[in-house]
Amino acid sequence: MSQALYRKYRSLKLKDVLGQDHIVSILQRALEKGKIAHAYLLSGPRGTGKTSVVRILAHDINGLPYSDETSYIDIIEIDAASNNGVDDIRNLRDKSRVAPVSAKYKIYIIDEVHMLSRSAFNALLKTLEEPPAHIVFIMATTDPDKLPATILSRVQQFHFHPITSSIIAKHLIHIAKNEGFKLDKTAAELIAERGNGGFRDSISILDQLSSLVDQNNTLTSEIVISSLGLADSSQIGSLVSAYQQGDVASIVGLLDQLNKSGASIQTIVAQLLKSCRDQLTDKPELTLLMSQLVEVPSHSFAEIKLLSVLTSFAQPTLPAQQVKAPAPQPTRVPTPKPVVAKSTDTPKQTVKKPEPEEIKEPVVDYKVTPKKPAAPSISIDKFSWSDFVESIRKESPTAYGFIAKCGYDITDSKIIIYSGTAFGKKKLEEAKNMQIIAGVISSTLGDMMDIDIVSGKKPPTDNKLAAVAAMMGGGEEVSLEETA
Repeated sequence: MSQALYRKYRSLKLKDVLGQDHIVSILQRALEKGKIAHAYLLSGPRGTGKTSVVRILAHDINGLPYSDETSYIDIIEIDAASNNGVDDIRNLRDKSRVAPVSAKYKIYIIDEVHMLSRSAFNALLKTLEEPPAHIVFIMATTDPDKLPATILSRVQQFHFHPITSSIIAKHLIHIAKNEGFKLDKTAAELIAERGNGGFRDSISILDQLSSLVDQNNTLTSEIVISSLGLADSSQIGSLVSAYQQGDVASIVGLLDQLNKSGASIQTIVAQLLKSCRDQLTDKPELTLLMSQLVEVPSHSFAEIKLLSVLTSFAQPTLPAQQVKAPAPQPTRVPTPKPVVAKSTDTPKQTVKKPEPEEIKEPVVDYKVTPKKPAAPSISIDKFSWSDFVESIRKESPTAYGFIAKCGYDITDSKIIIYSGTAFGKKKLEEAKNMQIIAGVISSTLGDMMDIDIVSGKKPPTDNKLAAVAAMMGGGEEVSLEETA
């Protein structure tokens, strides 16, 4: 039976550990100076080198040679996932009082230490507080937040970082060369990304795919993409571009292609997040898309959720005659109180104005209809919804939270905003929000326009999109009175 590659290429010396220089340098200097702590805690994501460093450190402390096959009676490894009870730790505590057989220190390696029970931690605490001089504890965990503060305060902590894709890719190419086949750079980067910053997972994927080399004895990016169910990078880039342009048809088509190619929703989301992250410096507007994408994998209908996210800001222009928007409901304000004025002739006397028989309540209509200049300073055709939304964000984060989810239609004299829900319509129609919206429109177009807030979703433009909207639960809200 051949040995797994991740075991074959496991680091055997501290200097061979890649991607964790901040930890290696500290440990090497401490060992050189003979500064040995009684307890260490190594934490970080899986596959980042914790186990390798734990074992190397245990051997280096005692000055013993290390290989993956060696074992010493004074180095004891314990899996806390299966030995997590208080009796297990009490047994460890009792045995720790016995001096080492041949080495300078008796070293206990406790892997996945966060799996210990509360009572087990309490039993371990006493030994950590007053450890025997010949005992060293080296603990490892992927979840240090689950450890009691009393334990954390009594150990030296070292946190392992996810390893960069470039370092992993370079190491994978080196391994492939040693194993007698070629690995192109793009394929190595794809495997590294799939490994999520861990050497072990990345090397395991390489081991899995090594038998699929082509006639040129090369593992290509095409083989990696098809075998791992990844989305083509060009398709991911096209999805992001279609989202920015509000091209619903392209988004639907690209998602259909990716679905047929076998790419999972989780994989597509992960690649979209990476693409947005890489472009964020030049395109900060992608921040909103990223915040929505992270919610997709946990959704019960992840595929529909992804489609909803990618099309939420798509705003194809509809002809004005296709728009059927219900009139916004006016808001009535309280009747003003009568005004009492002071007489200028006699300071000590006041004259009370007679109350009118009836004061009509003024009606505030959120349909803004001020006098218009002859022509707007910016053409309607050049109106940018994304710029409009960004301007709202700068004025009011509260209004932005509602307007960002809206659709719109615009003509020469009117802008219709589709809030999607009755609650969203109510919030946008608040006086302060309407004032902000009207002000931004005026500053953007150089003109005032009628503003209609509609509680429904924006009607689709064609049959295909109508089918998508029906599937998503969307579509135009139509009054029964209007259709009667």
